[in-house]
Amino acid sequence: MAWQSGSVAARRARTPGQHGGVSSPLPPVPYHASASRPSWPELPAALRAAIADRLGTPVVTAQVATAGFTRGFAAVLHTADGGRAFVKAAPAAVQPGLVQGYAREAAILDRLPTDLPAPRLRWTLDEAGWFVLCAEAVDGHLPRLPWARAELDATLAAYAEVAAVLADPPTGLTALGLPRLADLARSDILWWEEVAAGREPLPALPAAARGRLPELVALESRLPAYADGATGVIHGDLRVDNVLIGRDGRAWICDWTWACTGPAWFDLVTLLLTASDGGLDVDRIFAAHPASAGAPPDALDATLAALAGYYLTGADATSVTASPHRSTHQRSSGRQALDWLARRQGWR
Repeated sequence: MAWQSGSVAARRARTPGQHGGVSSPLPPVPYHASASRPSWPELPAALRAAIADRLGTPVVTAQVATAGFTRGFAAVLHTADGGRAFVKAAPAAVQPGLVQGYAREAAILDRLPTDLPAPRLRWTLDEAGWFVLCAEAVDGHLPRLPWARAELDATLAAYAEVAAVLADPPTGLTALGLPRLADLARSDILWWEEVAAGREPLPALPAAARGRLPELVALESRLPAYADGATGVIHGDLRVDNVLIGRDGRAWICDWTWACTGPAWFDLVTLLLTASDGGLDVDRIFAAHPASAGAPPDALDATLAALAGYYLTGADATSVTASPHRSTHQRSSGRQALDWLARRQGWR
């Protein structure tokens, strides 16, 4: 898997030591306003016509998704017959990595068990040099931050369902040759060792974590071994902006591009990062969730250390295909991971 954008499961578009630098960081924006995407009229006319033809009816309006960290087209299309469809699209010549990601997501959605709280794939299309993914449209909204407890509970319940079903994934899904989190950790996620070796600049750290580089290296180094024996499939990028709360209060897990083989507790940590500074007892929530069953005693700490290093060292990397708000959110996620870890470790 090649990790990208705001994703925890994405290879950064750089190698160690290659910092693009951010001379004037953008002010923080909420997740629901983090995207920078083309509008429906900005798509090539031939592409719009092909999409409408595949839908079988003209597109009346397009509600562009304002969350996310790529520059790909993503919108709920409302059609003349009263229908709705969620469409993603990217140009192969300009955004080849994004096209690969959309194609991978389409393959994964097509093979997920149909009873999961995840949108179903409708079709894909190659037209005018663009790749298009069409999925069911969920009538819902992003969870509000700070988390409303009812919406967090709904999301935790949805993920418990996902984790239980994908603990024994269908053969069609595993036949895709999904990457292993253990391998991704070794190749893409662990960066504190690079910092300690001088191959990566030391990012700005909150006071509680300063001088803790040896502990961070030791903690993150445990993640590959902890993930090594996992055979279930996980989402790989379970963040608040990849969740929708339906009108009935049910949560839906979206954006499956970075699914991989790994332990379900990894997803649980990435989900709870945005709840860790909202006054909730995230330690208790993590421990009580079925996805954490069987996790090593310090799996949470190892994951928090790894995520902190991944996000903070990548925040200054530049990418022309990413939202301009990506770096801000990476820094925020890294600090949330470090703050949570510092509380657990008793760092002062």
